[in-house]
Amino acid sequence: MRIPIHREGWPFIAIFAVINFLIWKFSAVAAVVFLPLTLWCVAFFRDPERTPPPGENRIVSPADGKLLPIVEAVPPEELGLGPQPRRRLSIFMNVFNVHVNRMPVSGTVVALAYRPGRFFNASFDKASVHNERMSARVRPAGASDPAGDLAVVQIAGLVARRIVCDIKEGDAARRGARYGMIRFGSRLDVYLPSSAKIVVQEGSVTTAGETVLAELQG
Repeated sequence: MRIPIHREGWPFIAIFAVINFLIWKFSAVAAVVFLPLTLWCVAFFRDPERTPPPGENRIVSPADGKLLPIVEAVPPEELGLGPQPRRRLSIFMNVFNVHVNRMPVSGTVVALAYRPGRFFNASFDKASVHNERMSARVRPAGASDPAGDLAVVQIAGLVARRIVCDIKEGDAARRGARYGMIRFGSRLDVYLPSSAKIVVQEGSVTTAGETVLAELQG
């Protein structure tokens, strides 16, 4: 069975495989002990196909993981969305989740901003404020009012040290399409416009590109 792998993973898989081979040259037992780490590396960078549900008004999860408590929070100031708090949906990815990130809505990327920061555990609420992040502001297809824009934020975690973002300002976004990933263990935040209706519950397990988080109204 072929396991689809994200391109970011091949250098790491190669390193783990070479180390495993060198260990085997000295000790078969030690190589067997190390093998689960090599297999984990392969699994970490897996990139399965996903099919978004019908309905362009639906906002889908940008990440596999667990939905943390839903809170009201001010979106990243670098996106220019203003100081008004918005409902924030946060998905925590552990080291066993698929880490390829997908676009929550179709539309246009109107702003993109990187901000360096700390590396607190991504499950902590303060990670959204203090950790290294890459923020994207997306205007849903058909929307003309900036108040209807949505923010999706890639946040580095305790172990994560690299955020990969493959989109640029002005790009057309497609709901459920791949747009980046984070190595190794991290978090995705989605800041909703006021018109969105949340349809998912706290603690839910989400699947990137498929689980519906909310629905745009009007």
